Amino acid sequence: MILAQLAHFASHSVNGLAFLQDEGQTAGFSPIQLWMNMGWLVRCVVFVLFIESIWSLAVMIDRYLYFSAARKQSREFAPKVAGALKESKLEEAIKIADRNKKSHLAEVVTAGLQEFRASSGTATDETIASSGRALERAEAIVHAKLKRGLSVLATIGATAPFVGLLGTVIGILHAFQQIATQKIAGIGAVAGGISEALVTTAFGLFVAIPAVMAFNYFTGRVESFDVEMDNSSSELVDYFIKQSHKR
Repeated sequence: MILAQLAHFASHSVNGLAFLQDEGQTAGFSPIQLWMNMGWLVRCVVFVLFIESIWSLAVMIDRYLYFSAARKQSREFAPKVAGALKESKLEEAIKIADRNKKSHLAEVVTAGLQEFRASSGTATDETIASSGRALERAEAIVHAKLKRGLSVLATIGATAPFVGLLGTVIGILHAFQQIATQKIAGIGAVAGGISEALVTTAFGLFVAIPAVMAFNYFTGRVESFDVEMDNSSSELVDYFIKQSHKR
């Protein structure tokens, strides 16, 4: 009698394990199987996250190349234009700036030098004041160029986790719908929905974390460029003032 009961229990246990294995195989956890098991709402969430990841990567590459070129040309530009101004070669300084169009310092200095030249090159108080205003306008324009695209990184970094959370909620709802329709409460019934939830959450964090890190890094670079432009503007105004004292 006891042996018969043990055999009956073992038979049910084997059947249960086989059922769970079949359900796990049906759900599948490879990327392709996860995608096939996803509902269209979850697929839309994944697609949005994919677009955000590509967009943020494009901004990162663009800003890195732009900042690298600006840094390289500025290092070459600064000593050359300083030497030209020291010898009072205004036209030569402007030509040097024109040859370094990617330099943030060159853009600012060019605006001040051109304004100074437009006033017949005489260092009067009005000329110095107008050149200072031209430098301020150029700094604002260059600052906007440097920050271009950074708002995209900030937006993606802030919204991607919530987009992934939306996919999580939808995946859990899908899991409960499977339980209700199939009337099965085993792990196999909810594996697909839970996997969708985990995938979208992980994908959202995968997109957000690099975007936030890149935003903080590039913001720091912009702040250092702003300091360099302020210093260059101040030095150029000081140069104009010294020229006025030589008259």
